[in-house]
Amino acid sequence: MPKSLTIAIDGHSSTGKSTLAKELAKALGYIYVDSGAMYRAVALFALRNQWVSAAAGCQEDKINQSLPDVQISFELDAQGANATHLNGERVEEEIRTMEVSNVVSHVAKLVPVRRHLVALQQAMGRDGGVVMDGRDIGTVVFPNAELKIFMTASDQVRAERRQQELAAKGQHWTVAEVLENLQSRDKADMERADSPLIAALDARTLDNSEITKAEQFDLVLAWVKELEA
Repeated sequence: MPKSLTIAIDGHSSTGKSTLAKELAKALGYIYVDSGAMYRAVALFALRNQWVSAAAGCQEDKINQSLPDVQISFELDAQGANATHLNGERVEEEIRTMEVSNVVSHVAKLVPVRRHLVALQQAMGRDGGVVMDGRDIGTVVFPNAELKIFMTASDQVRAERRQQELAAKGQHWTVAEVLENLQSRDKADMERADSPLIAALDARTLDNSEITKAEQFDLVLAWVKELEA
C-alpha cells in the first residue's frame, strides 16, 4: 500500500495553487486544507469589525486580541466542494472578493495571527495524507513534507486569470487593477519579517505560464507516484 504523504504547495497569488491542491487531494483521497482561506477569513472578520482597511492598514491589538473568537472550519457543500466557514457561517464567496484581497496582506503579516493559524494547520495535517497550499507551508507549517511544490507564473498571466475569475463571479475589475493588487500582495508576502514567501530549498518549482491544467496535474501526480514507491 502506498504511504500517505504530506504535500506542501506554496507560491504566488493566482498561480492555481488551490485548484491543483483540491484536484490532487481528491485523486489521492487526501485531506485538503486551504491555508490562504484561513487568512482571508481572519481578514474578513477584521473588515466586518472595521479594524482593517487598504489605505490605513490594521489595528493590530484589536485583531490579535480577537483570535480566540475566530473559529475557522472547512465543510463540504452540497456539490462536494470545500467551503470555508467563519464562526459557523459559510463565507467561501465573500473571502474571495477584491475587498478582502486588498487587506489580507495587512492581516497575514501579524505574527500572532500567523502563529495561531500555523498551529491549527499543523493539527489538521498531523497524521499525513494531506495536501495544503499557501505561502509558508513548505518552509514553516510542514518543513518535513515529503513533497514541496513552489508554483509560479508570469505577472500578466496571473492577472488575466484572476480578472477572468472575478468577472465570472460578477466582480468587474480591469486587468491593470488586478495586476496592481497581485504585485502589491507579492511584495508584502515576500518582504514580511515573519514567514516570508520563499521557495523551500528542496521544493520543486512549477511554472505553469504555458502549460495546461491537465499537463500540470499529470506532472505533479508523477512526482507523487515517484515518492509513494
